[in-house]
Amino acid sequence: MQEIGILPSLTGYAVHDHWTPYLAFDACQHAFCNAHHLRELQFITDQYQQPWANELAQLLCDIKTEVAAARGETDSLAPDRLAHYAVEYDAILQQGFEANPSPSIPATPKRGRRKQSPPKNLLDRLDRHRAGVLAFMYDFAVPFDNNLAERDIRMVKLKQKVSGAFRTQQGAQTFCAIRSYISTVRKQGGNVLAALQDALAGHPFIPLPVAG
Repeated sequence: MQEIGILPSLTGYAVHDHWTPYLAFDACQHAFCNAHHLRELQFITDQYQQPWANELAQLLCDIKTEVAAARGETDSLAPDRLAHYAVEYDAILQQGFEANPSPSIPATPKRGRRKQSPPKNLLDRLDRHRAGVLAFMYDFAVPFDNNLAERDIRMVKLKQKVSGAFRTQQGAQTFCAIRSYISTVRKQGGNVLAALQDALAGHPFIPLPVAG
């Protein structure tokens, strides 16, 4: 992560799962992928039958719907809606904590962290990082999830699994350059085949500047 040179100098938002090493980069703000949260909440609903998990999943989806409807007219939900959703979020987390109290302290303390259930671990993360979980409703430039980034690296991971994978550093760099070019064309609504032809003819697609 240091060598790739992105996170050390990033000053905007980094949207990711809760993998702890990401949090070591403090020049940026951290938002958390709600697609990951929805999967974890579904697991708790299925395996533990705890209603709060389904309620929180529905709340996140409701906020996402309202953000989508307001996008283009403003860059954040109205203050009263932000306050409403913050209260709802807190209330649902409280239900979760009541259903999953902290484990009792053993008579003979052991070294390390006390073992907790998956629901309690998730609740702690959602409580500790609530600003990052809900960042997408405060700033519409922050996506609901990091699916776009994961789609971009999927082909690289598939290539690694293919027999032979990357045989040289130059081959890996060339592959990534081509995938990056194709991904940028798609994101900006261009025609991929035409853009590839233009690149081979010496007139590559030039992406439009990003506003702001």
